Amino acid sequence: MEATARRMGQPVSEISEKEERGGNIFSNRRYPLGTGLISMQQEIFYVQSNIIRDLAHKESCIIVGRCADSILQDISRCLNVYVYAPLEARLKNCTELLGMDENTAKRMIREVDRAREVYRLRYCDGVKSVLDHRDLLIDSSKYGPQKTAKILCGVVREVFFDE
Repeated sequence: MEATARRMGQPVSEISEKEERGGNIFSNRRYPLGTGLISMQQEIFYVQSNIIRDLAHKESCIIVGRCADSILQDISRCLNVYVYAPLEARLKNCTELLGMDENTAKRMIREVDRAREVYRLRYCDGVKSVLDHRDLLIDSSKYGPQKTAKILCGVVREVFFDE
């Protein structure tokens, strides 16, 4: 986010707010020619895409989210991983670790999932599901965060460094 804000000459708070607001049918009608919030979100995505490509071409890196799997689909030395957890495990994390009440946690999970889906469908041409452009899927609730990271490090070593 900081790199995007620097490249756009905007404060991080401004970029974060505009990116997270997400376009909806009202915004699309309100700005039919691409001005206002929608065009700012598209510009943010364009700048972030360039940053992701620059990083991937320069060095080994880990990029979480931001449709990086779709943006980098033409890069051969790239492993696209989808880390997920079932709803029950995510709900447990929200209520036990974050201290949220169950109804708030359920609503937040739905909203976050929907926002991610809308973002992905908006910016990734031809994507039909979260599985498109993914090489590997792993359930982090099964192994926990540290073991999941260790497994993924092992896969990366095996695929890219034991050649």
